[in-house]
Amino acid sequence: MSHNPVRPWRNIDRRKSRKIMVGNVPVGGDAPITVQTMTNTLTTDIAATIDQVQRAAEAGADIVRVSTPDQESTRALKKIVDESPVPIVADIHFHYKRAIEAAEAGAACLRINPGNIGDEVRVREVIKAARDHNCSIRIGVNAGSLERDLLEKYGEPCPEAMVESGLDHIKILQDNDFHEFKISCKASDVFMAAAAYQQLADATDAPIHLGITEAGGLMSGTIKSAIGLGNLLWVGIGDTIRVSLSADPVEEVKVGYEILKSLGLRHRGVNIISCPSCARQGFDVIKTVEVLEKRLEHIKTPMSLSIIGCVVNGPGEALLTDVGFTGGGAGSGMVYLAGKQSHKLSNEQMVEHIVEQVEKRAAEIEAESAE
Repeated sequence: MSHNPVRPWRNIDRRKSRKIMVGNVPVGGDAPITVQTMTNTLTTDIAATIDQVQRAAEAGADIVRVSTPDQESTRALKKIVDESPVPIVADIHFHYKRAIEAAEAGAACLRINPGNIGDEVRVREVIKAARDHNCSIRIGVNAGSLERDLLEKYGEPCPEAMVESGLDHIKILQDNDFHEFKISCKASDVFMAAAAYQQLADATDAPIHLGITEAGGLMSGTIKSAIGLGNLLWVGIGDTIRVSLSADPVEEVKVGYEILKSLGLRHRGVNIISCPSCARQGFDVIKTVEVLEKRLEHIKTPMSLSIIGCVVNGPGEALLTDVGFTGGGAGSGMVYLAGKQSHKLSNEQMVEHIVEQVEKRAAEIEAESAE
């Protein structure tokens, strides 16, 4: 909220981590927490993949990951990288040559498990390719694909096994004097993932990539991710996030930003504060908010808008927002600007007028920032 003071009880002390670069995007240290997603097109369908990358970037994705399971995909990667407005991470699982090809194709980061791509000679070749092409690495531990020896040791996937796997992979990179890496330890179980991340945060200063893997569909996955990621972010853990949904990657980006915005960790676009509606409402709150969310998607400037159906909570919420509308009676309500009553407005004119006021305020904020 651009006109409000910072409140100390809202501060989150982020864990101190090393800063690395993913292309031109800093991750870790004092850099903003970045939002990632992953394409779900066939990488060999270059046009469809580029389109999805561009839509994700327009929605606010800072980094996009692309799967490269075969040589045809790494060949396609160069064109995708050339057309992408954001850094591209190449998703590598087993074949070390795919990692080398992806680095040569311009990937900004390789998502690998060093222990899964062969003997030390092959690992060194991948590290050399990453170093030669200014490519960082993400160690991606997943509860569903832990090493056999760790499963035998611990009996089943658990936080301790995940962290041991991560630290083993870190040692491989560090033994080869490679330090441009971040790490994740994802699980579909919120408790397991949270416990693993908490242990990992204490064991390394590497930047941490947060995610609850295979979280589910749009609604269930959003809730699970908000709980898991939200609790970790709240205690300062996490330098970059990916919300994993069985949905359009653009939805992953939107949910990621909403999680960060709710904690005051990242601000982008219009934060709409609205009531659930009840018999007191002076207009159709639910429909109005639905329309405004669509109409205001183009606003990238961080700002706040309150849409409240009646005067019980409306004036109080409007005090804290850049633009507000509170329902009244006789088919009209009150418009608030910068927390103050401004003028009455009929419900019929409300949507168009609010869009105009939000666009005007966004332009003012941008102008103030440029001064």
